[in-house]
Amino acid sequence: MSSLAGHFLVASPHLDDPNFDHTVVLMIEHDEDGAFGLILNRPTNAPLEEVWEIIADSKCPVDCLINQGGPIPGPPMAIHGDIAYADEQVLDGVFLTREPEKFEQIVKYSTAPYRLIVGFASWGPGQLDDELVMGGWLTAAASRDEVFLDEAEQWSVVAGSIGLEILRSSLKTSVIPPDASLN
Repeated sequence: MSSLAGHFLVASPHLDDPNFDHTVVLMIEHDEDGAFGLILNRPTNAPLEEVWEIIADSKCPVDCLINQGGPIPGPPMAIHGDIAYADEQVLDGVFLTREPEKFEQIVKYSTAPYRLIVGFASWGPGQLDDELVMGGWLTAAASRDEVFLDEAEQWSVVAGSIGLEILRSSLKTSVIPPDASLN
């Protein structure tokens, strides 16, 4: 088993789970004990203010929405680009914070990009590997730029890059123009 930590998962048409329809999942952990990831492109209608009391005793300093990180309820977390507030590094320039005090500091002081998330996706030992073998997921190495893309375009960009990679390998060519209709 090769770890998919630091990679994206995109549900293939073979995965019949509405929780992951048109989602981009950033894998945080993946080993023999299971897997843990966060959906990046599922904004909610819930303002951060609704969960702020879990994080801090102060008034919520920003007016923004939180994202739904997956079908399993969980505490507020932040995916961000500021090492000063990191609990762990997910990939180059991308960090995860679960600690409320650091979460508060990201929101109040960080100028780096961030995404505020509640909930997560989780798989038991071998479960994700079985779903991969059955064709339920497409994967791609994640990059900092793609992690912080606008949620509305994130799925099409990541899924499109996976599609180009599949096409490139089947054509055995190293260069495919982004818009083949221009040829």
